[in-house]
Amino acid sequence: MSERVVDLGFARVDVDREARQGTPEVVYGPGKTAGEIAAIASALLARNTGPVLATRVEEADAPAVLAAVPGGSHDPAARLLAWRPAAPGTFAVAVVTAGTSDGPVAAEAAAVARALGLAVTVIRDVGVAGIHRLLAETERLRAADAVIVVAGMEGALASAVGGLVAAPVIAVPTSVGYGAALEGVTALLAMLSSCAAGLTVVNIDSGFGAAMAAHRLAHTATRRTLSPPPPTPAGAEAARPGGRP
Repeated sequence: MSERVVDLGFARVDVDREARQGTPEVVYGPGKTAGEIAAIASALLARNTGPVLATRVEEADAPAVLAAVPGGSHDPAARLLAWRPAAPGTFAVAVVTAGTSDGPVAAEAAAVARALGLAVTVIRDVGVAGIHRLLAETERLRAADAVIVVAGMEGALASAVGGLVAAPVIAVPTSVGYGAALEGVTALLAMLSSCAAGLTVVNIDSGFGAAMAAHRLAHTATRRTLSPPPPTPAGAEAARPGGRP
């Protein structure tokens, strides 16, 4: 077995992911026992330096994991266990909800993003049924480096925000809505079909997926800032197709 992977018997833990992507592997809680979550988290903590997270961990299961792996915390609204969260950085993310019912998904997105070191602002309940609520937040939206839009029903908020801001917009369809909302499928298809060009759309109810997309943007921006490309040698432009001497 490669040193990049730790074999626990029931799981093969990718301990090299931090080196590849900037953050350790994240543990998905459902379907795992508290002991399994604790063992994976311990392996990650021992072999990485960044935040270690376990998602979708219910309040009843969290105490046993934290007893086995001290030093962590549990956010019951986000259902997130976190050890060694990153210090707040400068990459600003706005998490925007269409309605109060979208709150649990937004809580996951915000908590994961904060644990990874992003600077998070949450803007609640600005759905398009009262578009003036959204327009009143235009300046705060435009101040963000990325915007996560969390919306169910017809999912129109993502398109509206996409037309207001220049920053990347990450849309999260939620399973909120009446019958024809189809447990998030209608919002998903609406976001994928948006006329606001360039939206990124993640899976239904995946606040985690949206936060990770924002983290990848931040990680790439930071890496390029710290290690800018070398300057173009004199005369190189003329050698390129279409270059002018």
